[in-house]
Amino acid sequence: MRRRSLWADMDWLSVLLYALLVSVGWISIYAADFDGLRTGMFDLSTSHGKQILWVTVALVLAILIVIIDNKFYTTFAYLIYGLVMVMLVMIFFIGSEVKGNKSWFVLGGFSIQPSEFAKFATALAVAKYLSSQGANMKYWSTRFIVGAIILLPMMLILYQGDAGSALVFLSFVLVLYREGLSSWVLVGGGLFVALSLLSLAIDEKLYLVVGIVLVTTVIIYLLRKHIRIAMLVGAIAVSSIGYIYAVSYFFGKLKPHQKDRIEVVLGKLEDKKGAGYNLDQSKIAIGSGGFSGKGFLNGTQTKGNFVPEQTTDFIFCTVGEEHGFIGTMIVLGLFMALLARIIYISERQRSKFTRLYGYGVASILFFHIIINIGMTIGLVPVIGIPLPFLSYGGSSILSFTILLFILLKLDSDRLAVLR
Repeated sequence: MRRRSLWADMDWLSVLLYALLVSVGWISIYAADFDGLRTGMFDLSTSHGKQILWVTVALVLAILIVIIDNKFYTTFAYLIYGLVMVMLVMIFFIGSEVKGNKSWFVLGGFSIQPSEFAKFATALAVAKYLSSQGANMKYWSTRFIVGAIILLPMMLILYQGDAGSALVFLSFVLVLYREGLSSWVLVGGGLFVALSLLSLAIDEKLYLVVGIVLVTTVIIYLLRKHIRIAMLVGAIAVSSIGYIYAVSYFFGKLKPHQKDRIEVVLGKLEDKKGAGYNLDQSKIAIGSGGFSGKGFLNGTQTKGNFVPEQTTDFIFCTVGEEHGFIGTMIVLGLFMALLARIIYISERQRSKFTRLYGYGVASILFFHIIINIGMTIGLVPVIGIPLPFLSYGGSSILSFTILLFILLKLDSDRLAVLR
């Protein structure tokens, strides 16, 4: 039998959601750029003009991804991962520093950030390894290898000074959980997050140590007939105390502006003109939009350039100010619909590789959406990661387009009948 057209099997609902989000992004960038003077749509001196160029390149890339045989992505997953890792290493030698982070290649008037491409490369490598024969999350050897695949780019990016992009790789724990990682790992992860927050929020560490000792003593007393479990609880308590001081040590190694951002969110620092300025102005912009917003191109906070990074990290502020609660809910609805569709696509796969990759895509997008929007409304520290498909930036739109369309290509071939 002849194969059906690859375009016929394309998941057009996902493509539509992608197109809508990219359109909302460009409109928001245009609004953030607008200064009362009419500028050309393709004016490359403006952010919206450059974004049109990057979106065009992204669409060309999307078409190429769909045309290329799906075996390319499974066969060369490790090679793609390796090439991106080489790029991350090259940053240390020939990279350029932008906004305090040496994580960019500057070519003429354009900049490329390899850390953005490391996300889809890592998703491919994780899917390739976990779908290989003999890989099983029940084995420590498998956990070690897949952990190394995830941690390598994370450490390289963190060493470049881009803590926000590095943290995105933690989202892969959701992929591992889907493939059989014990739920206790997630519970433990949640406890460590809570312990981290407490360690940063409470200056006097002795109070935390005493609290852990008291709670542990009570638990061990209640479990005194179960020696092994009691010993495990004791070991966890000792590790927790060590972790508290480790958090304090690494916090001391952060850059001053990174410390300030975390302390602003924790309520330990109130600096309306310094570290808290971005967050304060972001809340004002979103809150001033009210229920229905001030209207397209009528955002006073936007026009006054009160919110720094208005077209990138804080693009959601423009949506909130000009389109209000209704606009933000529509954007969130589009994101949730896309995530739900990606999970649906992942679960209907016959190929384990595609299912794993699909969950990698969903995890990365979910992390970006939650953290970016969370930081604009003050729920998480300002760590500087883009909002998928909306934020300005060539590396961002290209990497997210590649990430999504590789999945759509793999999915379109799931029912293909070979000659």
